[in-house]
Amino acid sequence: MKFITSREFNRDVSFAKREARIEPVLITDRGQPTHVLMGIEDFRRLTGEGESIVDILAMPDVAELDVNDTSDGTWDHREGLEG
Repeated sequence: MKFITSREFNRDVSFAKREARIEPVLITDRGQPTHVLMGIEDFRRLTGEGESIVDILAMPDVAELDVNDTSDGTWDHREGLEG
Protein backbone atom coordinates (compact mmCIF):
# COMPACT_ATOMS: atom_id res chain seq x y z
CA MET A 1 0.00 0.00 0.00
CA LYS A 2 1.28 3.44 -0.93
CA PHE A 3 1.25 6.22 1.70
CA ILE A 4 1.05 9.92 0.82
CA THR A 5 0.30 13.00 2.87
CA SER A 6 -2.76 15.13 2.20
CA ARG A 7 -0.37 17.91 1.14
CA GLU A 8 1.25 15.60 -1.44
CA PHE A 9 -2.20 14.52 -2.58
CA ASN A 10 -3.36 18.12 -3.05
CA ARG A 11 -0.16 18.99 -4.90
CA ASP A 12 -0.39 16.12 -7.39
CA VAL A 13 -3.79 14.42 -7.59
CA SER A 14 -2.86 12.84 -10.93
CA PHE A 15 0.06 11.04 -9.30
CA ALA A 16 -2.22 9.65 -6.59
CA LYS A 17 -4.74 8.48 -9.19
CA ARG A 18 -2.02 6.74 -11.22
CA GLU A 19 -0.70 5.00 -8.12
CA ALA A 20 -4.23 3.96 -7.09
CA ARG A 21 -4.57 2.01 -10.34
CA ILE A 22 -1.66 -0.15 -9.16
CA GLU A 23 -2.41 -0.39 -5.43
CA PRO A 24 -4.54 1.40 -2.83
CA VAL A 25 -3.16 4.76 -1.70
CA LEU A 26 -3.50 5.68 1.97
CA ILE A 27 -3.75 9.44 2.47
CA THR A 28 -2.63 10.80 5.82
CA ASP A 29 -3.34 14.07 7.58
CA ARG A 30 -0.94 15.05 10.36
CA GLY A 31 0.39 11.52 10.38
CA GLN A 32 -3.01 9.87 10.81
CA PRO A 33 -4.67 7.86 8.01
CA THR A 34 -7.81 9.65 6.80
CA HIS A 35 -8.69 8.35 3.34
CA VAL A 36 -7.97 5.52 0.93
CA LEU A 37 -7.90 6.02 -2.82
CA MET A 38 -8.26 2.92 -4.96
CA GLY A 39 -9.15 1.96 -8.48
CA ILE A 40 -12.79 1.21 -9.21
CA GLU A 41 -12.09 -2.47 -9.91
CA ASP A 42 -10.47 -2.88 -6.48
CA PHE A 43 -13.45 -1.11 -4.91
CA ARG A 44 -15.93 -3.35 -6.72
CA ARG A 45 -14.03 -6.46 -5.67
CA LEU A 46 -13.96 -5.23 -2.06
CA THR A 47 -17.67 -4.38 -1.91
CA GLY A 48 -18.90 -7.22 -4.11
CA GLU A 49 -20.47 -4.67 -6.44
CA GLY A 50 -20.98 -6.14 -9.87
CA GLU A 51 -22.79 -3.44 -11.80
CA SER A 52 -20.95 -1.31 -14.28
CA ILE A 53 -21.94 2.18 -15.31
CA VAL A 54 -23.39 0.62 -18.47
CA ASP A 55 -25.71 -1.56 -16.35
CA ILE A 56 -26.79 1.44 -14.30
CA LEU A 57 -27.49 3.57 -17.38
CA ALA A 58 -29.58 0.75 -18.87
CA MET A 59 -32.03 0.89 -15.93
CA PRO A 60 -35.55 2.11 -16.74
CA ASP A 61 -36.13 5.83 -16.57
CA VAL A 62 -37.69 7.18 -13.40
CA ALA A 63 -40.35 8.80 -15.58
CA GLU A 64 -41.61 5.32 -16.45
CA LEU A 65 -42.21 4.45 -12.81
CA ASP A 66 -45.49 5.32 -11.11
CA VAL A 67 -44.32 7.12 -7.97
CA ASN A 68 -47.90 7.39 -6.66
CA ASP A 69 -48.53 3.64 -6.75
CA THR A 70 -48.81 2.49 -3.14
CA SER A 71 -50.40 -0.86 -3.92
CA ASP A 72 -47.72 -2.53 -1.84
CA GLY A 73 -49.38 -1.09 1.27
CA THR A 74 -46.82 1.57 2.07
CA TRP A 75 -47.96 4.97 3.29
CA ASP A 76 -47.28 7.90 0.99
CA HIS A 77 -46.08 10.68 3.30
CA ARG A 78 -47.28 13.30 0.80
CA GLU A 79 -50.93 12.32 1.41
CA GLY A 80 -50.98 13.20 5.10
CA LEU A 81 -52.52 11.11 7.84
CA GLU A 82 -56.12 11.71 6.80
CA GLY A 83 -55.43 10.62 3.18
